[in-house]
Amino acid sequence: MAGVEGRVALVTGASQGIGRASALVLAAGGAKVALCARNQEKLQQVAEEIAAAGGEAAPFKMDVASEEEIKASVKSVLERFGKIDILVNNAGVTRDQLFMRMKRADWDDVINTNLTGPFLLIQAVIGSMLKQHWGRIINITSIFGQIGQAGQANYASSKAGLIGLTMAVAREVASRNITVNAVAPGFIETAMTSVLSDELKERMRTMVPLGRTGTDMEVAHAVKFLASEEAGYITGEVLKVNGGILMG
Repeated sequence: MAGVEGRVALVTGASQGIGRASALVLAAGGAKVALCARNQEKLQQVAEEIAAAGGEAAPFKMDVASEEEIKASVKSVLERFGKIDILVNNAGVTRDQLFMRMKRADWDDVINTNLTGPFLLIQAVIGSMLKQHWGRIINITSIFGQIGQAGQANYASSKAGLIGLTMAVAREVASRNITVNAVAPGFIETAMTSVLSDELKERMRTMVPLGRTGTDMEVAHAVKFLASEEAGYITGEVLKVNGGILMG
């Protein structure tokens, strides 16, 4: 089996941005996709978009900050599709503030969603992958988990932690033909970056050797590659999709 055809993928944060793009690309490659996010209405729209293109997807309401919702949703996905081959941990939030002014609640919200959520999701789906001796786990981290960012101590810490989680789990499950990798986007045009001022966006673009921001689809194709059969000898890796801002 080449690519992702015939696989079942669970994508979090699938209602918009990188999560939506990843779901579309995986479905176009022949995977059945479990779409997970908090907004049921937006998920349904993505499911209909995939169906209109000839793919198969189903929406599952999930808040990755809730262990109960994670367990319930994964159970529903397994009941619907019978297995989970691919997990894309994409859902994430920001609560930006200078470190000295950051409230504990803002720290906890970001860590719980961006790091504890993926940890719990991996635990929830790993049984299906172990049973079939095949699996792909892709964690969406960030360039700021590699270089840091002022005003984002919580976000940068959560994304750096996700890189550590990626490598630790990769070592634990490699013998069962399960790979665990991360994708680290740079400046990507998404809802999260759309709120930034034009001045800041232009300053960010000048930092990119390729001279432009990236697209969610460019990140999604990296996700699809790591989820594929062809990437079977890659694990514990952080694939940078950043236009050259961080090299090496």
